[in-house]
Amino acid sequence: MKTIVGLNDAKAVKKYSGFLAVDVGRKSYFSKKFMARGETAQTPLQLLTNLENDAGEQITYDLVLQLKMQPIEGDNTLRGKEEDLKFYTDQIFIDQARGGVNTGGRMTRKRTIHDLRKIARVRQSEWWARIFDELFFMYLSGARGINSDYIYPTSYPGFANNGFVAPDTEHILFGGAATSKATLVVGDKFNLTLVERAQTQAETMGGGIEGIPAIEPCEIDGEGRYVIVMHPWQAFDVRTNSSTGQWLDVQKAAAGAEGNNSPMFKGAMGMYADTILQKHKGVIRFSDYGAGANVLAARALFLGRQAGVVSFGSPGTGLRFDWTEESEDRGNQAVITTASIFGVKKTAFTIEAVSRDFGVIALDTAAADPNP
Repeated sequence: MKTIVGLNDAKAVKKYSGFLAVDVGRKSYFSKKFMARGETAQTPLQLLTNLENDAGEQITYDLVLQLKMQPIEGDNTLRGKEEDLKFYTDQIFIDQARGGVNTGGRMTRKRTIHDLRKIARVRQSEWWARIFDELFFMYLSGARGINSDYIYPTSYPGFANNGFVAPDTEHILFGGAATSKATLVVGDKFNLTLVERAQTQAETMGGGIEGIPAIEPCEIDGEGRYVIVMHPWQAFDVRTNSSTGQWLDVQKAAAGAEGNNSPMFKGAMGMYADTILQKHKGVIRFSDYGAGANVLAARALFLGRQAGVVSFGSPGTGLRFDWTEESEDRGNQAVITTASIFGVKKTAFTIEAVSRDFGVIALDTAAADPNP
């Protein structure tokens, strides 16, 4: 005789809530490759855990700029000349998001509750992974774009009072000879020269007395590495570029080099200028670049350490996801609902009245479908 665990049984709620959290982490592109826990995270995404066990809807975190005082030499007096620590603050809000599956009536289900839970878990974990990846792309890009395969509409303004923050002038580069959105032309495509420019920008930006945060590389096996996530159309432009010094003339260092066990290397196109090259169709696209606002473009992301933050709040179960089972239509339909309390944000600090990104450079290039 089969043991049946009924709707909303506490054992099933806890079990499937945990399963869902693990599944989402494995399936989400950003979570499995680029996320680590705590303030010392060496990855592009930093997971803040402050609210997982405490009440609240907002986390505040700080940036401390480098010291820039000139040293006191010889026996000259230091007292009264010490430099104060300069703290700059950013915050992330969290809110609840929910999704659900209606398994239908008894006559159409023809499955046990155990099968339904398994199917609902698989489908909802895929849905949640997609939700998180879309949010990560939108927030790190600072825009929703025109991507037609997104769940979120093109008018979406952001989640949980965390608005999209457009790149500041030091944290955006354009393909080819373009210097702005309006000057981009169809020939200003993604190439390895742009990778070199971005890497050079990251290595020379900020620090010292400039008051601009330096972009720190991610650490893999003790070596500093940056990551670029580009759209497949941009990847096509890179790999089919036959010009001297481009893809055909360089040896791509794939995961066989240092750090081949790091998730950031998995599935990479290769590595160039200490930068791991990744591609994903979720990269934000635009259709209004150029002087005539008609050039198709994409915004690749050059990522350093702690470019973005994500935070979860417990829904009351001690887990990041909540699982609820209910019956409707007088017991004829079984409805499974999942929920999570979280927030996502690009790391940006207001320094001397100017909002400055912390660990990401937008790489805007012309990008069109090679198979129109």
